[in-house]
Amino acid sequence: MPVFFSSLELSAQKLTKEKGFVSLFNGENLEGWIGNKSSYRAENGMIVIDPKGEGGGNLYTEKEYGDFNLRFEFQLTPGANNGLGIHTPLEGDAAYVGKEIQILDNTASKYDKLEVYQFHGSVYGVIPAEKGFLKPVGEWNQQEVIVKHPKIKIILNGTVILEGDYLEASKNGTLDHKDHPGLQRSQGHIGFLGHGDVVRFKNIRIKEL
Repeated sequence: MPVFFSSLELSAQKLTKEKGFVSLFNGENLEGWIGNKSSYRAENGMIVIDPKGEGGGNLYTEKEYGDFNLRFEFQLTPGANNGLGIHTPLEGDAAYVGKEIQILDNTASKYDKLEVYQFHGSVYGVIPAEKGFLKPVGEWNQQEVIVKHPKIKIILNGTVILEGDYLEASKNGTLDHKDHPGLQRSQGHIGFLGHGDVVRFKNIRIKEL
């Protein structure tokens, strides 16, 4: 008897063959994730944040990670603002108690006065990313985040937009002139950090280093 696999099963099989990467999202529900499961939901093989004006909150992996290579795809809506939390605890502002990588439609007119450390891909408040490599709003972007504490490298749509050492970058103070105790953390949860806008994620997979 022939064996038939759903598209989600085939996708999961493909991802697990990606040189040691494992999927963080089963495509069907938020098993393995903790946090705001009212604003975030699983839909059509995607994690969708749809806060409906209620802020959004955060969705974290149950598991904590140290050094890793994370790959995922995301789709922005006009003016959308989200973030990728790394090495974060479950309480507090992830941008400071952990580290936040900006996920942002910085082409929106409301963001025409951003600080350099606020553009998409930046380590918020600490290391600015190169601009100009996001796809047009509504298209899917591919992003890779490689962390070997305290070094970080971010690749957006095939281009390295950030590469640096966040401890070295902050040794004489951070760009936003605020305390970032989370820079010292070498392990923690990975999360999506909502700011009240609709954003979609898919093909989320990780390889621990």
